[in-house]
Amino acid sequence: MISVLVVDDSVVVRRLIVDALSGAENIEVVGTASNGQLAQAKIDQLKPDVITMDIEMPQMDGIAAVRELRKRHKHIPVIMFSTLSASGATATLEALSAGATDYVTKPSNVGSVNESIAAVRNELVPKIYALAGRKRPGAAPPSAPGRPGPAAPARPGAATRPGAAPPRAGLPPSGPGRPGAAPGGAAPARPVKKAGAGGRIDILCIGSSTGGPDALTKVLQGLPSDFPVPIVVTQHMPPVFTKMFAERLDRSTPLRVVEAGDGMELTAGWAYIAPGDNHLVFHRRGTATLTQLSGAPPENSCRPAVDVMFRSVAALYGASAYATVLTGMGHDGRGGAKVLRDAGAEVLAQDEATSVVWGMPGAVVGAGLADEILPLDRIASHLVNRIKSSRSAAVAR
Repeated sequence: MISVLVVDDSVVVRRLIVDALSGAENIEVVGTASNGQLAQAKIDQLKPDVITMDIEMPQMDGIAAVRELRKRHKHIPVIMFSTLSASGATATLEALSAGATDYVTKPSNVGSVNESIAAVRNELVPKIYALAGRKRPGAAPPSAPGRPGPAAPARPGAATRPGAAPPRAGLPPSGPGRPGAAPGGAAPARPVKKAGAGGRIDILCIGSSTGGPDALTKVLQGLPSDFPVPIVVTQHMPPVFTKMFAERLDRSTPLRVVEAGDGMELTAGWAYIAPGDNHLVFHRRGTATLTQLSGAPPENSCRPAVDVMFRSVAALYGASAYATVLTGMGHDGRGGAKVLRDAGAEVLAQDEATSVVWGMPGAVVGAGLADEILPLDRIASHLVNRIKSSRSAAVAR
């Protein structure tokens, strides 16, 4: 049973969350608190598996509560409740920087209480299952990890009890229907080929979801301002949030980072973030590559979707693309990674130990599509070395 503590100063919102979780199997709300200060004592008393946290509260707000929590409990998943507004996005990104794990947005423009409950349930329950490292009721146990990457230290505190195995957060259940699983639940396949080995790389494309804001920040902070290719990013985020996230990255990394708009020319050393509720695709005008926003239907329940961006990159760049799939729920990016590798491109996946949720990178690894599987702290240096050397070699030839 996954135990949840609900922290919100609004009686109405607390009731809404409790009602939304009441029908979910293997989830139990074990307590509530009306502010961050009261929550600290209840966390020590109840030892919840997951905490939902409001941002604006009296006495101790959600950001301060997360900072205080992380002094004593490093790895309890905390899901922030945010408003879909500029101030809400800014506060949520600050909470994620302070140590929150993920967020959901409060329902807006919803016609009834029942619709609000359903909206919260649909967004919150899958995240609780994934972040608690548990499978959905009735699912088979996780299969063995895929092809091992270079050795990486286990995430501190991943084992919740002495002698316990680290949770496989977000790892899809094994057996038939598991994305990327071999028949009969066997270990994921090894890469079927070494794509684009040694070829010139002209673009870096990155996909991420749950845990992505922190992972992307760490990767982009490790890239120099003279990075020799443009970077295009799809991070699962709603509108407004992507703009605030791009501005935050622009201030905190050596790169120029912008939320992508229609008709922007891709430039080396710049990163372009797909805007919320729009897929990011590309087209050519002469020798220039321009961004294009698409309102096509969601894929993998996502818009923007990593698969859409990866396919568009594959169509224009083929073997001269390099893809990276970071932490995230689900399997968005697996289909696009297949298209990229079929075109001769290379694919890197974040390893399980350093992923908040190993759904997206795990699906890529499980399908045998990852040329490299690396811990988060080694990804930036690998990208710099691989991409710069590819271009130096091309010039030498």
